[in-house]
Amino acid sequence: MLGLGAAGVAAGPYLQRAVEQVTSRDPTGLADLLPGGGGFRYYSVVDSVPERRPEEYALTVDGLVERPVSHGFAALQAMEQTRIVHDVQCVTGWRVPAVPFEGVRLSRLLDAAGVRPEATAVRFTCFDGSYSESLTLEQARRDDVLVALRMQDGPIGHQHGGPVRLYVAPMYFYKSAKWLSGITLTSTVQPGYWENYGYDVDAWVGRSNGRDDAPTG
Repeated sequence: MLGLGAAGVAAGPYLQRAVEQVTSRDPTGLADLLPGGGGFRYYSVVDSVPERRPEEYALTVDGLVERPVSHGFAALQAMEQTRIVHDVQCVTGWRVPAVPFEGVRLSRLLDAAGVRPEATAVRFTCFDGSYSESLTLEQARRDDVLVALRMQDGPIGHQHGGPVRLYVAPMYFYKSAKWLSGITLTSTVQPGYWENYGYDVDAWVGRSNGRDDAPTG
């Protein structure tokens, strides 16, 4: 999967066919394909990810902040929720149109923690133990970047990265980290998991990774 992921930057359409062959034999069960053309493909960079119930969940916000904090699922639910409906676009070529996400704007969590002046970027870690992502602070403060608690008008299931995941609407879906567990303010951008295998750090749909997909909307 690592080799296929790196090759996808240059050969998305061919890679998609190869990925489908690999995921059809995925022993983890995370690569199931939803019914219907253009559905989601499920990817994981580890063999298995333990499920975490909402009552067990915690999201830490730390690093270059004035007030490090840990938010439980109920605390996130109690915050103002924002609903966004956008297409989801994978860098390997598939797209799912008009997917609703709901959650807390990332900017609200950053403001509550008090971002220190020397912070310029945000690093995201996940409870699968391996995946990570990053955004610049300017990107993280966009209104269309959520810490998402709901997807497709229901709770986010485990295969979709629940109970809480990141959602970065205008970027390729690898930026929307599943199984989100940590938000760390940093002084520089730290490339995420797939970016160490050749994907662009700035992943705007249609303007990165050598692709010309229509912007999500």
